[in-house]
Amino acid sequence: MTHQVMDPAFAGLIDEHAPVRQVGSGFTFTEGPIWHPVEQYLLFSDMPADVRRRLDGSGVREVLKPSHKGNGMTYDANLNLLVCEHSTSSVTRFAPDGTRTVLCSHFEGRELNSPNDLCVKSDGSIWFTDPWYGRMPGFGVERPRELGWQGVFRLPPNHKPGDEPELMVDRYTFTMPNGLCFCPTEDRLFVNDTEQANIRVYDIKGDTLVNGRVFASGIKDSMLPGVPDGMKCDAQGNIWVTAPGGLWVYTIEGQLIGKVAIPELSANLHWGGPDWRTLYVCASTSVYAVDTKVGPRNEPFMRARGPAPAVAAPSAAAASAPATSGDALELDASRCALIIQDMQNDVVMEGGAFAESGSPIHCREQNAIANVARLAERCRQVGVPVIHVHFLVPPGAPGLTLNAPLFETTLDSNALVKGTWGGSPVAELEPRPGDYVVEKNRMSAWEGSQLETILKAEGRDMIIETGAWTNMSVEHTARTGADKGYVMVIPEDGCSTMNADWHNASINYAMQNVALVTKTDQVIAALR
Repeated sequence: MTHQVMDPAFAGLIDEHAPVRQVGSGFTFTEGPIWHPVEQYLLFSDMPADVRRRLDGSGVREVLKPSHKGNGMTYDANLNLLVCEHSTSSVTRFAPDGTRTVLCSHFEGRELNSPNDLCVKSDGSIWFTDPWYGRMPGFGVERPRELGWQGVFRLPPNHKPGDEPELMVDRYTFTMPNGLCFCPTEDRLFVNDTEQANIRVYDIKGDTLVNGRVFASGIKDSMLPGVPDGMKCDAQGNIWVTAPGGLWVYTIEGQLIGKVAIPELSANLHWGGPDWRTLYVCASTSVYAVDTKVGPRNEPFMRARGPAPAVAAPSAAAASAPATSGDALELDASRCALIIQDMQNDVVMEGGAFAESGSPIHCREQNAIANVARLAERCRQVGVPVIHVHFLVPPGAPGLTLNAPLFETTLDSNALVKGTWGGSPVAELEPRPGDYVVEKNRMSAWEGSQLETILKAEGRDMIIETGAWTNMSVEHTARTGADKGYVMVIPEDGCSTMNADWHNASINYAMQNVALVTKTDQVIAALR
């Protein structure tokens, strides 16, 4: 089955000819796929049949009937199953032992319409849509509506079962709100509307939604079955939404770049598999699977390794030093993130704007590019986020303050201009699908960037830092990271600067007080 490539970027997400496999069929109407990250199985709903099913290596089997005509599902960080129930107009929580708890069912004393789909933010808050499909025959239980509108709601982190949810949008913005998802940095929420055939995006400011606007519209085709329903965000920020003919994929800027063809009318989707590169699609009477080159936005439940919650944002108690066994370094991959900083052509390559400083020679002496490339590959294999931090300025460097010689040199040398060879990452260290890219125009990776937002969204409190310049960007970032409570790990042969003297001065003195200094091979061996 050939998928439709509308922009070359789509080819980096999925192969144009990736086969779509039918992994289960014979159902009534499938919905709500969700992958268990520890036990490695897929749960999905069949609303009209009032049953919840499990798909694993042994096949498909029922796990709950009746299921209160459950629809969208996800997990929280404790691997409790969260379910939108149509027939009870409730959001419920199922503990691993099966205990069911109603989290909410009413707003302003009136019964909710029928919670439809939901997602969880890193702070533990639960966000859900509330159209009235569950009050229609077949998909729910036919009954009068108590609310006269359809909204988007939130259960705050301190929500107590039975408390009413918080209304997050204007009551009359949506006709039939359906799928919703956060972007990877969790500063934007996307919500689609089935009847309006569009997607809206909101900025998240604290606990509120602001600046709501239409992100994509016209998601319809009179010749093909399919409507906006389920929706997910991948690790790069692309939005995948069910649509006519299967799935439509939009960039974070709202550009439609491709369409994934699915044989039946698609209702919902989610990634799974050991490497989170299998996209499962619930489509009418079947469940389909297709391999992708990109995985999902890292949601809180994906970091769980058992019934205990995953590591949250860093704190003095949580961010303890890496464990050692004898002389061997041990790193918990679920806590780590890799930073590759300033490894750009102008910085470390011959012909670059700063080549006369000696930086290309020292980079070669350190074998830094090859060492960082090996480390990045290992990180991707074990699920450690790879974050590229690039110093970039627009042509002419407007807005770059000239308060330090480094910034003056950047302007005078016309260096690190976005879109040029000099500003581009060096060969072998280009961002891969699923990696993050952070832009800055200061020495520290923290200053004026989204770095910490990404780390919090990923739940990472241990940073493996590599790149250039050892005594400037790398050291500045390590110092600030330590002050913020992060554990900083510096594989010194993955860093370089102007020459060995400057490098050793930083590594042997300042770095010893703010980071664990080691070698690339030790870090690779330590990641488990």
